[in-house]
This record gives sequence, structure tokens and C-alpha cells, in this order.
Amino acid sequence: MSPPYPHANINGSDAPEKPNVRLGFVPLTDCAPLVAAKILGLGRRHGLNIELVRQPSWAAVRDKLLSGELDAAQALYGLVYGVQLGIGGPQADMAVLMTLNRNGQAITLSNRLSEGLRQGRSLRTQLAAQTHQPVFAQTFPTGTHAMWLYYWLAAEGLDPLRDVRSVVIPPPQMSDAMALEQLDGFCAGEPWHAVAEAENIGRTAVTSGEIWPDHPEKVLACRRDLVALYPNTARALTMTILEACRWLDAPEHRREMAGWLSGPGYIGRASNLIAPRMLGDYGRTSAHALPLRFFADGEVNHPYLSDGNWFLTQYVRWGMAASSVLDGHLAAEINQTALYRQAAAALDIATADSDTRSSVLIDGRRWDGSNLHAYARSFPIQHDAHAAGHKAK
Repeated sequence: MSPPYPHANINGSDAPEKPNVRLGFVPLTDCAPLVAAKILGLGRRHGLNIELVRQPSWAAVRDKLLSGELDAAQALYGLVYGVQLGIGGPQADMAVLMTLNRNGQAITLSNRLSEGLRQGRSLRTQLAAQTHQPVFAQTFPTGTHAMWLYYWLAAEGLDPLRDVRSVVIPPPQMSDAMALEQLDGFCAGEPWHAVAEAENIGRTAVTSGEIWPDHPEKVLACRRDLVALYPNTARALTMTILEACRWLDAPEHRREMAGWLSGPGYIGRASNLIAPRMLGDYGRTSAHALPLRFFADGEVNHPYLSDGNWFLTQYVRWGMAASSVLDGHLAAEINQTALYRQAAAALDIATADSDTRSSVLIDGRRWDGSNLHAYARSFPIQHDAHAAGHKAK
């Protein structure tokens, strides 16, 4: 396909200082903006040559961003904040250039637990009756999937750090692990929940958009020194991926993308397992599932400070960081709101009036980013950082 934006839109002063950019991605449906940018050649309009590099796990994304093997990557929102705080690994100053998508994740339960829920037995009751400790998988200790899983289990009356064992598994291995009866449930991105249902391994119990309607999910991330050293490159890359997100708004383009993602270099699963949920069709799973959003007239992509701060409150809640992380201006340092506004303005894309937004989550609590300490302390199920023993460095 010929790119929809064939003409360059740069001049000498705006030209990227680093024209060749290596972007990492993990084989998930929401890597679509990076794949669209590559296949459609959108980077050429902004003076960039993009190389996509598939990664086996989020830990690999982290490590290669830190080593410089990747210039930027599709990343879990919480991965960026976890690296910034040095939780469970190396610390580095990180940057969020833009949000890539909202919604589009889920929690799948084993067939046995799913059947119990359909018969009216609570998850808490079922797990308490098991003879083995329940095992739930997520994809990265500080990542979005861990936070959605913990939040949902707590809303169900379960302590995710005591009542279940949480393990980390790369997304493509989730359904296989459940098929081997190693997992009672898992939280990851698509299409791995669709795969589990198609293979009759498990059932989707809740979508992430039901846990936090229109939550932030993946981001375009890099080390902060890349923004400092190569600001034109960072802006050009943001513009390129913004155009890809805009292109993905059209349903016909999403169907085309599902075919591209099914290739062995990307997800490597049949497009009929990718396309339905990418288009918002969850079948019998849930009547309340919010669709995967990539653009929505630019509403999706703004790097809201309140989105980043939410993850900080959860790290404090689960004892992963001391409450002092809520005192500073970490989100304003990480989320490149000024650079994003420049990129969006150059593309005539509207930007948000404020860097904060509000939401009501599945437990009825309202989050608006106005009082981080009070919000973090408001949960009946939480852990102390000193007792947990893995606070931020």
C-alpha cells in the first residue's frame, strides 16, 4: 500500500538529529500503531527511517531501552514508571512521549472458575475452597496488567499479595500455561484472551475497560536523555505515531491491520482471532466491554499527568514504593506534555485543555489526580512499603 502522507514535512531546523530509529514492540494487538507507521512509511514524512524490533517480553523491552539497543518502544505505562523508580531493577530517567491506546486488555479465568461465576459463586469463595494456592499471571511487576489484576482482585475482596500467587509470564505464553493447568487466571493484552476462548482453555471474566473505563494502557516510551539530546527526533517520532493512531480510527483500516498483525513477524495468529476484539466485538464475553481506542480525534494520545500519577498511588498501595514518591513532580518530569502538544499542533490535532482527567473505577472510587496521598490511603486492602521489602530505590 502506498503511504497516505507521501510528502516530506520538514525543514533544516526541524530535521531529526537521529534519522534512523529502532522501535521495540511486543506481539500484541495494541502494537498496531508502530506496525502501521512502519508498513505505511509514515516516518518518511518526518525525516525518519523506522526499524521495528520484536521483543519476547516486557523485561526485554526494558533492558534494551536502558542499554540503548532500542531508541524507543511500545511500553506498558507502568513499566516506564517502575524503571523511573528503580522498582525491582535498574533505575533510569524515562520519558512518555504519548499514549498509544486505551482499553483492550482483559482477565481470563480457567473454565472451572468461569463456570462457578456463571453459577453465582463468587471468585473469593471458589478460591478459598481450592486445595492449592491460586496462581495468577501478569506480564511485568509494575506494569498495567499487574495493576489491573491487583485492582480487580481487591475489588472482589481478595488480597492479591496474600490470597493468590502472582507470577510473570510473557503474553504469548499465557494461554499455553493455562492449558497446562499452571494458572487459575491471567491478565494480558489481546489477542491472547481471544486465543484462550477459541481453544476452550478459559473465559474472559472482565475487560480492563470495565475495571477503569478508558484507562491508559501502552505508551511510546524512551529514555529521557533521548529527548534532551535529540528533541527533533522525539517530536518527529511522536508525530509519526500520532498519524498512525489517526489512521487506525477507521474500521476498514483496523481490519487491514488485523491481517498484517497475523503475520509471523508480528503476532503470528489468525486474523479472525485479532480482528473482532480490535473492532470492539467481544461476543458473549461482555456487554460492557469498552472498545480498544487508538486516537478518537486525539483524545486518547495526550500523556495526562493524572494517568501517570495513578500508577504511583498503586505502587504505594501495594507496598512497592514509599509514600514519598507522591510528594514530587515525577509525572511532570516523565510525561512530555509540552513536546506532545508541539507534535499534535503541527498535525492540527486538538489537545486537552488540562493535563489531568477524572474517572470512576470498578469499585466506585473516583480518581482525578487531585490528592495522591488521600487516594492511596483510601483502599481497605493495601500493604506497607517497609513490610513488603521491595520499595523504590
